[in-house]
Amino acid sequence: MELMNMSSMAGSIGVSVAVLRFLLCFVATIPVSFVWRIVPSKLGKHLYAAVSGVLLSYLSFGFSSNLHFLVPMTIGYGSMAIYRPKCGIITFFLGFAYLIGCHVFYMSGDAWKEGGIDSTGALMVLTLKVISCAMNYNDGMLKEEGLREAQKKNRLIQMPSLIEYFGYCLCCGSHFAGPVYEMKDYLEWTEGKGIWDTSDKRKQPSPFGATIRAIFQAAICMALYLYLVPRYPLTRFTEPVYQEWGFLRKFSYQYMAGFTARWKYYFIWSISEASIIISGLGFSGWTDDASPKPKWDRAKNVDILGVELAKSAVQIPLVWNIQVSTWLRHYVYERLVQNGKKAGFFQLLATQTVSAVWHGLYPGYMMFFVQSALMIAGSRVIYKWQQAISPKMAMLRKLMVFINFLYTVLVLNYSAVGFMVLSLHETLTAYGSVYYIGTILPVVLILLSYVVPAKPSRSKPRKEE
Repeated sequence: MELMNMSSMAGSIGVSVAVLRFLLCFVATIPVSFVWRIVPSKLGKHLYAAVSGVLLSYLSFGFSSNLHFLVPMTIGYGSMAIYRPKCGIITFFLGFAYLIGCHVFYMSGDAWKEGGIDSTGALMVLTLKVISCAMNYNDGMLKEEGLREAQKKNRLIQMPSLIEYFGYCLCCGSHFAGPVYEMKDYLEWTEGKGIWDTSDKRKQPSPFGATIRAIFQAAICMALYLYLVPRYPLTRFTEPVYQEWGFLRKFSYQYMAGFTARWKYYFIWSISEASIIISGLGFSGWTDDASPKPKWDRAKNVDILGVELAKSAVQIPLVWNIQVSTWLRHYVYERLVQNGKKAGFFQLLATQTVSAVWHGLYPGYMMFFVQSALMIAGSRVIYKWQQAISPKMAMLRKLMVFINFLYTVLVLNYSAVGFMVLSLHETLTAYGSVYYIGTILPVVLILLSYVVPAKPSRSKPRKEE
């Protein structure tokens, strides 16, 4: 009887029973995270975080999911215990190797594309957590003088206990879909230290207003996604009717397909945001104005208007999958730059490649993230040209801002097709149908930057990147 009810409910919203079960457990992270607040003692909170994560994983994906999670957790903790000087790099490569193996074995991208679900999404989040924990413990050995600000802030002098580690890894609020956060923040949150210290006069802010806002946002996102997805199916890219369309219609369909897909992610991250906020972990301090207001940036994984109205492709990593972008910056991009030197296209491409591999070994992912590196590099060229224009020529500068906006919309939605369809044939078919315009345009801009170098205007402009 229960299965029949699940089947009819799943059918009514157009998803499989497995996806419905996941969604119910995912939404349940909000009340489960709230209960964390009233669990007594530090040990009790660590136990609750770990056990609730294990239980919800079991209900969502089955018993095998927790066995999969145990592998990267063991790799991370084992490397920290056995060989601290290299524990970060060991965990990075072995953790990614296991994640890639699971992606290939379960063909997770195909499952997600067809509306299925498996535990590899949660495993992706967990992999980043164990790597950052090991790297921060590795950084705890190093002298502060040679470290970047993020390394100084997050370094771990002492090794976390096993129960602290399990609580951090499996805490249900972020276990399914992020956001990724640091071990140091988790420990301070659990122990009531740092910004969570209640011993001073200022009380902890109420999370309920921000939680309700996130839930309301999630409802709108899901409603829009369910409305749009039947109208813009991904299968259309390989149908004969698509090939009969003209260039503009094909291109507008690519835009709408990308626009539609994003609302699914907006929904997922809004639920995660609500869960992290209501637990208290999402709190990130107070604003600096006369009447300080609480900030919940640690829970924020997407700025919807920031994505849809981005003036520059450079802004996209700052507003989309924000916490993973931050992780990639701190644990890949910055660590590939030698002290005293500036980052270049290599660091950007390497970071995008790691991001592609993290998502899975599909040609569509690889092509999307290479495209992203080109897109950002091309956007930087337009920005430099804009900055080279005299502030006196205000209209021309505004025109360049608008051109950068159009360029970002065009190339982002073109590139996103690869991320959605995944296969090489479908990706090339879709890209080729619009004459590879989203690939050619960034390459032309990058080449033009050598022919038409931008000299900054004498007046120091406001940075918009």
